[in-house]
Amino acid sequence: MIKRVFTILNIGTILLVAYVVQHLFDLKWQWLYELQLEESYKRWSGLAVALFIAFQWLLTLTRVWKRIRHYSVKFTKWHKWIGAFSPILFYIHAMEFGYGYLALLSYLFFANMLLGVVNLDTIKSHKNWIFQSWMITHVAFSIIITFLMVFHIGVVFYYK
Repeated sequence: MIKRVFTILNIGTILLVAYVVQHLFDLKWQWLYELQLEESYKRWSGLAVALFIAFQWLLTLTRVWKRIRHYSVKFTKWHKWIGAFSPILFYIHAMEFGYGYLALLSYLFFANMLLGVVNLDTIKSHKNWIFQSWMITHVAFSIIITFLMVFHIGVVFYYK
């Protein structure tokens, strides 16, 4: 089997490290940073992140809804690849991790993305307890991220 250089693991890890490095060394594209300060940009880019998170939940639908279950394998590939590129979308929305619940949301978002790129294809284990532990953690993080996202949207629009 030929090993591909641009695997989901490599792309996701490189993008995550790039996000962390830009944060640690305070490297910013000034034009994007200024754009992120504008209220309408925050809302539209936030909508893009929210739609991304909602889109990622479609994999669950393809697995539990019998009528569309046949799309599950194809959608799993999309889910993994789009998840690997998610640091770019996050960067477009916010260059910083934030404070309080936003920091928690950011950390869980990236931890879950990293967990997603280090998936069972990467681990190459057929042990059931590893799969169950991985899946429970990934889904639990996804639920918490979704809850925090909805909470964040509520706060943003409440304190307009």
